[in-house]
Amino acid sequence: MHRRGGLLLVALAVFFAVLSPLLRWYAFPRLAKMPAGHYQEMVLEAKPATLLDYGTFEAEEVEKVTIVQTLKGNVEESERIERTVGRDVVVWDSLSYVQGPDGKMVSQIPERYIFDAHTQEPVHATGEMVDGDPVRREGIEFKWPFLTEKRDYQYFDAQARRSAPIHYKGTRQFRGLEVYYFEQTIPWTKVPYPKKMPIPGIDATRLEKQTGTTRWYTTKRMFWVDPVTGGPVNGEEIHREELRGGTLLGGRDKVTVFAGHVKMRPDYVDSTVELVKSQRQLVLLMTSYLPWGFLVLGGGLLALALVFEARGRRPQARAAEREPEPVPD
Repeated sequence: MHRRGGLLLVALAVFFAVLSPLLRWYAFPRLAKMPAGHYQEMVLEAKPATLLDYGTFEAEEVEKVTIVQTLKGNVEESERIERTVGRDVVVWDSLSYVQGPDGKMVSQIPERYIFDAHTQEPVHATGEMVDGDPVRREGIEFKWPFLTEKRDYQYFDAQARRSAPIHYKGTRQFRGLEVYYFEQTIPWTKVPYPKKMPIPGIDATRLEKQTGTTRWYTTKRMFWVDPVTGGPVNGEEIHREELRGGTLLGGRDKVTVFAGHVKMRPDYVDSTVELVKSQRQLVLLMTSYLPWGFLVLGGGLLALALVFEARGRRPQARAAEREPEPVPD
């Protein structure tokens, strides 16, 4: 009976010892993924800011500029692309809507971001775009991979329409979470005009050719990222845009279009942190709690099996000691 119990415990110990790495290295990469129908809204503000008055073409300081950024999962498009590429895909239709202190639109830039639901690597398919222009992303945008590493990543910049390194700068504490801090600097770069601008009767797609006035942009981008879920819990930009040369500026070399330190509104920081805290427990369950738990359980069962085996041998040993020696003839 002891022998059967010991064999059963050994079998269970082996089962849980094998299940531990399988759960972490095989099941988790296949089960952890972004939901196709994810929706998120974020409000960012620059207070104060410098903003161009398109009526006078003079830059003036204003109390606040607000940026409303929405991410909406397009389930229908993700299913269509999945049928062609043969893997789980997420399609995010995003919109960055910039408004001045009077609530009027300054610019709006739509994007379609297509990426692998498990790894967050870009998936190149028809419809990938920024402001209607086809693009081919490299690296990440909006979200880091699950189990973010302490290293630099390629991060896509929608204004410049290209990717550039975003540098890991160390581990920090943020609202009770241990997060990774990243920075990216985009140097002054000539960029396209937004197709929707607050200039009545002007075709933004032909503005540069008609006037010779070019649009330039630079930014320092900062993210505080939860390394478990890959979700940014805070983001800031020190952002600056200019118009340069041409007839639109009335002989001036350049004029500031927008300048300010853009930060997430505090209530959205709070809600994002709470969301990430709830999601990270699910990831930790599959990457840490259960694998280590199964490994410890397997070790405990093996130790118990050895105890059973040792106890089973003791009665046999005592019986052998009590057995009388044979009497010689």
